Amino acid sequence: MIGVVVRWSELMAAISLATDLGMAQPLESGLATCLVATALADRLGLDVAARQRTYHLSLLQHIGCTAASTQVADVMGDELVMRAYAGTLDFADKRAMFAFLLSHVARTNPLLARPAAFARAVARGGRVTATVPDVCEAAQLLGRRCGYDERFLTDLGCVLEYWDGMGFPGAVRGEAVPPPVRVVQVASLAVAAHRAADTAGAVELVRARAGHQLGPGEAAAFLDDPDGLLAPVAGGASLWDEVVAAEPVPGPPAGDAEIDRTLRAVADFVDLKAPCLANHSSGVAALAAAAAAELGLAAAEVTAVRRAGWLHDLGRVGVSSAVWTHPGPLTPHQWEQVRLHPYYTDRVLDRTPFLRRLGAIASAHHERVDGSGYFRGARAGQLPVAARVLAAADKYHAMTEPRPYRAAFPPADAARYLRNEVDAGHLDAAAADAVLRAAGQPVTRRRSAAPAGLTPRELEILQCVARGLSIKQIARELSIAPKTVDGHIQRIYAKVGVSSRAGATLFAIQHDLLLAGGENGENSP
Repeated sequence: MIGVVVRWSELMAAISLATDLGMAQPLESGLATCLVATALADRLGLDVAARQRTYHLSLLQHIGCTAASTQVADVMGDELVMRAYAGTLDFADKRAMFAFLLSHVARTNPLLARPAAFARAVARGGRVTATVPDVCEAAQLLGRRCGYDERFLTDLGCVLEYWDGMGFPGAVRGEAVPPPVRVVQVASLAVAAHRAADTAGAVELVRARAGHQLGPGEAAAFLDDPDGLLAPVAGGASLWDEVVAAEPVPGPPAGDAEIDRTLRAVADFVDLKAPCLANHSSGVAALAAAAAAELGLAAAEVTAVRRAGWLHDLGRVGVSSAVWTHPGPLTPHQWEQVRLHPYYTDRVLDRTPFLRRLGAIASAHHERVDGSGYFRGARAGQLPVAARVLAAADKYHAMTEPRPYRAAFPPADAARYLRNEVDAGHLDAAAADAVLRAAGQPVTRRRSAAPAGLTPRELEILQCVARGLSIKQIARELSIAPKTVDGHIQRIYAKVGVSSRAGATLFAIQHDLLLAGGENGENSP
């Protein structure tokens, strides 16, 4: 992506937003915890290395949450409803847990179904606790994939431990719980209590848990100035910029290898949401990148498509695993939740220019060129080539994977399905053909000749020109250099036989390119 850089901490902050979805907490809860924890670590006099670990641990403390989603949903019905109310729970208090279970069953079941639901939850409750090792191990594996050292991975494995040894997995207690973990635990509980009630509620809960769940020294430091430490949470503005600026040891821009390693880990974090999704995001990313190369897109665009493929299903973590593992037709309510997941992807990634450009592709993977997709209902003229390729790759790859409601399609049948989607006007023909070629499937459709022999990239730039965008605006929208845009425009003018923007606009209108993008057979001459 030309001229766009990203810091590693920004990637971690985006993961934090995703884990907010997975934990059913208000968006930016992890960012708020980060600011409170970093300030608290500073007041406690932790050295700079410990403050850096505290900063990153506060962002990633829930990175293993998707590992237990399916099992928790199997017991609780909707793990997100449960997690939305669980931020301030004391999991070592059996009475409190019993009361919580009663209230959860009441919230999620009609009156007559509650006794049976409660009996199931009690009988299977031990299975929820049994998922803790899965969560801890997944967190450490994903942390290692992101490039963290062993000391930080130890921190990740201790986030559910308690000061008095009553936490999970119960391997350490007291001073053996690493200082960054103790700081993050206080900050996390305080933020959750503040958002559930107010500062007084946070003070009451931190004081009550000191010496039990929380380290007494860390709790006392918070109680010395709760208003000052919680001030960022009380404001109404986004915390993103403050969090990025608060990193104790700001790093340089992330390199390509660092970015790819982290985004690949994000893909695996997402795919842990349900067993049927194993390797889905990485598979789609690889197929979409190969198809983009087949279409002749520039190397930078192929890279963007691959990265968007890793991120395209990020919003899935904000929808219950009970929906993704549902064995039959979805209810209208479940379907509406499904339709939200690309919106969630867009909102998580819309924080920094680098991620925003990937998000524009990633969040469009369920859009269709005839406007029948979701969540925007965009038509072909609004969808860049990269988004059309990703949509076709996602559809083909998903058809070759088993789902709870159907078996996997054989590749030939999936290819036939993709061609039918093109015939119905849903998918872009050139993008679908490129996906099929990349998947090793025969392409029986003759690729429609574009008007005047324009390439897919030239068609995309022509649409931008006809929409009145300047060279700089086109360069920003398509993530290419202005000089490259200008060169394309001159070649377009020569091919279509015009010499001005007005002539290019008339050509685009004549061939319906503003509506349909020009590569579907129905709209090509």
